Amino acid sequence: MGRYTGASCRQCRREGTKLFLKATKCFTEKCPVERRPYAPGQHGQATARRRKASEYSKQLREKQKIKRIYGLSEKQFRNTFEKVSTQPGITGHNLLAALETRLDNVVYRMGFAGSRKAARQLIRHRHVEVNQKSVDIPSFQVQPGQEVRLRVKSREQVSVLTAMDQSSRGAPLSWIAVDKESFSGRVLEKPARTSIPIAAQEQLVVELYSK
Repeated sequence: MGRYTGASCRQCRREGTKLFLKATKCFTEKCPVERRPYAPGQHGQATARRRKASEYSKQLREKQKIKRIYGLSEKQFRNTFEKVSTQPGITGHNLLAALETRLDNVVYRMGFAGSRKAARQLIRHRHVEVNQKSVDIPSFQVQPGQEVRLRVKSREQVSVLTAMDQSSRGAPLSWIAVDKESFSGRVLEKPARTSIPIAAQEQLVVELYSK
């Protein structure tokens, strides 16, 4: 599977907003999105002065933004959409809920990793357990009631302790419960749209894929 290996900040600049792909820089004045609020490349500034974007362009950019926030490939994102499109309820909300309950995102939301990319690395290296069983698949869907925790031998990592210290400054999410003393957490329920803290218009993605 192809993996993006370029600068994360270029992706944020391309979407015109912070995607929080690198927690260490997104919260500082050195964030490139604030210093250079236009698309990357030699034609980035000229692009911002072009004519009004078409509906297709808006839909595509919204899809690219959500895909990049969660760090998925096009195939992974499309497969997730096709899976939730058969479920009852609002497809856009179901899509975001499915992305939020991926194991890598849950580990990130619980504060055990500073970014989703760092969370995937923890999972791949078998530092994470679900219901006391080691899971090394970042796309694993965590169900309500399941417990996610770090292995005992993994709890003294500097990156983990730093991430937990930084996460303590943010507001907790209603659909997860975290016990930092035991380095564990639990998904309480399927996240509602109001409990998903990303600025996205998921309905545009539904319209794009429905063509």
